[in-house]
Amino acid sequence: MPNIKSQIKRDETNKAANLANKSAKSELRTAIKKVEALVAEGKKEEATAALNAAISLLDKNSQKGIISVNSANRKKAHLQHAVAALA
Repeated sequence: MPNIKSQIKRDETNKAANLANKSAKSELRTAIKKVEALVAEGKKEEATAALNAAISLLDKNSQKGIISVNSANRKKAHLQHAVAALA
């Protein structure tokens, strides 16, 4: 338990940031799973729309530093290949 006032404040902001980041990552994982589910069902048009939404979330989260840029690029490439493989 911190005794220093600035550290107490910092702990509070860290908790708030942790909750926000956790929520953003959860939303991101859901978007990725949605694309993968649509690819598995063979629905190219819906998968393409979901892919655009997932790419947008990946870019936003990587800019905010929630996930690394390389991780976002890797996930985008994986999803794009999956959607492109649909005929």
